[in-house]
Amino acid sequence: MTKQQTIHAVSKDARTMGSWDLFATWIGANANNGTWFIGGIIAATGLIQGSTLLLVVGCLSYVLLALASYMGYQTGVGAMGLTRASFGVKGSVLPSIINVVQFIGWAAVNTYIAATSVSFIIKEIMGWSGNDAATNRMSLIVGILIMSVLHLISISLGEKSVRWIERIGIILVIILVTWESIIVFKMVPFKDLAAWRPASNLRLEFGKAVDILAAFNLAWVTAAADFSRFSKNKKAATGYSFLGANIGLFWFAFIGLTATIATAITLNHFDPNNADPSTIAAKLGLGVLALLVIVITSTTANAVNLMAAGSALTNIFPKFKLTPALWVVTLLATVMTFIPVYVASFLTTFETFLDSIGMFLGPEIAVFLVDYFIIRQRHYNIGALNEVAGPYWYTKGYHLTAMIAWVIGVVSYLVLNQFAIIHAYTGATFIAMGLTALVYWLMIQRKEKTI
Repeated sequence: MTKQQTIHAVSKDARTMGSWDLFATWIGANANNGTWFIGGIIAATGLIQGSTLLLVVGCLSYVLLALASYMGYQTGVGAMGLTRASFGVKGSVLPSIINVVQFIGWAAVNTYIAATSVSFIIKEIMGWSGNDAATNRMSLIVGILIMSVLHLISISLGEKSVRWIERIGIILVIILVTWESIIVFKMVPFKDLAAWRPASNLRLEFGKAVDILAAFNLAWVTAAADFSRFSKNKKAATGYSFLGANIGLFWFAFIGLTATIATAITLNHFDPNNADPSTIAAKLGLGVLALLVIVITSTTANAVNLMAAGSALTNIFPKFKLTPALWVVTLLATVMTFIPVYVASFLTTFETFLDSIGMFLGPEIAVFLVDYFIIRQRHYNIGALNEVAGPYWYTKGYHLTAMIAWVIGVVSYLVLNQFAIIHAYTGATFIAMGLTALVYWLMIQRKEKTI
């Protein structure tokens, strides 16, 4: 057999991440500005319903993350390298492209929100008016550039610097979220938060909220193995990843949820466009220190986003080393961060981004997990992941069965979204995933019977 591309599997004796590292990594991944903003968006469902959604969708999504983490731990291979077995040696480029785009997008989201904090600080120092459009834009641009430099520093040493950023950043995240929790609940009694409802024209339907949260949570599933392949033990890779991701999600999104409602009650005005932590911190008068910690949490979260994007890029271009790949995706993220500055509102850009990745991610994950756990019975031939004409070469490097199932899943997502009952109750994501998993399994069974 000839070799197509190189796959590097991390051996058990070369792994450096323990239980605390995986726990801190996934808390840090979710305890960030984007998670706060997600909480602010689902505030439009109300406090009780929004909290319930965080728990249910989070647990369901991160069971899948734990399964994907197990794959990385068992094989020592990153997430996109593993898609070679399910989608084909060449076919894995397609999910890799999606991963590069989505994690660059998430990095851009966090950068934009943190840049908003920097812009508030700059205007405070310079004494600029908050009502002047030119100075607002200039301070935001400077904020984006400052954040991009910080992100380049945070990923400068690859996996090692990401690990240290998470270890330090998690402490600051805990301090911030505890402090802001105390302030929010002092300002507005819990009974008032629970009783608040948005105006009917601003209310978010339950099923739509499920899809928004699912798109947010499932993104991490496609990166789980990029970190668990460095794990020293199975419990760290699965249990601690599951706990860390859920704690980070619920804690930070819940603060975004309650802070947005508290702001709406305090100002007697609810605007989902102003649900980001920087704007809320400024409106609640939390001061420059809160804005600085928001900047730091962006760096810890983007260390994970950029690591996932860089890892996917090395699967597309295997001659790329990880650290240069991280530099490239960081620069691309900087460019993407300017889109809402000039094109549309941040909320519009963000929701369009979520809709775009949601329809691709669910079906992709369904194929990825069913192939490993059900079809292959938890066994991949790692040495064959880069063999031309090997067991994962399929049809000229592409596994057409997996791709057809994936396309069917994407189409089913689009079709389901045409029904009002889906928007009102269930959302399309998990139904499309279940359908994709069933179609893929049936197609494989039929194929095996004809051989």
